[in-house]
Amino acid sequence: MTKVKNIYEFLDGWAPFSTAMSFDNAGLLAGNGEEEVHTVLLALDITPDVVREAASCGAQLIVSHHPVIFDPLKRLTPDSAPWLLARYAIAAICAHTNLDLAPGGVNTCLAARLGLANVRPLSIDPPSGLPEALCGELPAAMEPREFALHVKNALDCERVEFTKGSAPVRTVGLCSGAGAFCMPDPQQSGVQAFVTGEAKHHELLAAESMGLTLVVAGHYHTEAVVLPEVRERLSKAFPEVTFSIAAASRTPSHAV
Repeated sequence: MTKVKNIYEFLDGWAPFSTAMSFDNAGLLAGNGEEEVHTVLLALDITPDVVREAASCGAQLIVSHHPVIFDPLKRLTPDSAPWLLARYAIAAICAHTNLDLAPGGVNTCLAARLGLANVRPLSIDPPSGLPEALCGELPAAMEPREFALHVKNALDCERVEFTKGSAPVRTVGLCSGAGAFCMPDPQQSGVQAFVTGEAKHHELLAAESMGLTLVVAGHYHTEAVVLPEVRERLSKAFPEVTFSIAAASRTPSHAV
């Protein structure tokens, strides 16, 4: 008999919630740890559509990357995800920055999807001592535009933005999601490109001035790569439970 708390404890062993960054709100955010679990839905975000899908398939738990409650709640309406979780008595475990940092977590999965070898830390999150950004090598060097297309195809993006660096790309740094704050100086780090989900205008300008190929592939696409890994690990640990990735887990943005 598997309970919500057993799923939580497994995730805590892989990606300890104590390593989440100080601004984060990770953990069991809705429901009771003592509830039995037979069906679990996985998603990047717990949206109202994801909760309705969980209810329709009889799930007792949703495991997500992004916290369903992050900022303080100022209103609670019947069409909101927290309300729907309570209405359908569905628990929610959210593994956010702790899963970004964990070995085998989001950044590791992103590096694997990009086909990088010799993956290693690029920069360290001081409080946890874990790598907040990784780097690795491509099998062969690529020109900046060729590399941007490689990222687009590997992550199945509609579009990517990129700056044209001054050198062919062989060593690649990365930080999933809003990770441009980890963008390195190519001269000091030895990387020729950096992949992330979001970048501000001034960060694009900084990358260009440093001669760095910065590829911005979208928050969703750089993080959704972890969901199959979460499903595989949980399915092996709890074979009596059904784990599936929500069909409603998708990027909210479209390109024209």
